[in-house]
Amino acid sequence: MKRSKRYKEALSGVDRFMEYSLEKAIDVVKAFATSKFDETVEMAINLGVNPKHADQNIRLTTSLPHGTGKKVRILVLAKGAMAKEGKEMGADYVGDDEYLQKLSGGWDEIDIIVATPDMMPKLGKLGRILGPKGLMPNPKSGTITQQVGKTVNEIKAGRIELRVDKNGIVHTAVGKCSFNNEELRENIKSIISTLMKVKPAAVKGTYFKKLTLSSTMGPGVKVDKATVV
Repeated sequence: MKRSKRYKEALSGVDRFMEYSLEKAIDVVKAFATSKFDETVEMAINLGVNPKHADQNIRLTTSLPHGTGKKVRILVLAKGAMAKEGKEMGADYVGDDEYLQKLSGGWDEIDIIVATPDMMPKLGKLGRILGPKGLMPNPKSGTITQQVGKTVNEIKAGRIELRVDKNGIVHTAVGKCSFNNEELRENIKSIISTLMKVKPAAVKGTYFKKLTLSSTMGPGVKVDKATVV
């Protein structure tokens, strides 16, 4: 993989074998976020789970105390009063059949789809299109719901989905580099606390194995987990 000169310079300033305290790691990540845009602070948490087993396949939602700083584009697929709820709470797009047609044509200028249960028979037919893009609504992520207004409001306020990948790693944004350290620290600790509370009973050995922080364009910085938990 080719790396830019700026990335290589940033990497030279990070001890790849050292685990930094959470406070120091945040400082290092922000110091190397020198792009012209407000870079996102991202976190990768290695968990000692086997996602192949249903009882260890972690997937849930949580709200960050200070949000992610990212503008989330929401499509609400609903009719009547629930469609009105979604619109009033700030959904970017609201409708039914016309948007199903747009989605089938490949339109994907959205980040999340919130749908009512009655829309799922039609939406389910688009699984091959929406699934690979991570846009298919799911009851575990709370995006198939009768409480459309509440869901849209929570997502806009900073609700995120935590989902373990096939390697047992949870990737998530925790804020922007423009956030102050306290805001980033509280967001990070909130996520870790949430994951610790849902530790599967079947997990043997170390559950919380490793934590790494990075900015959008910067190198990964290892965090001493003892400063987080």
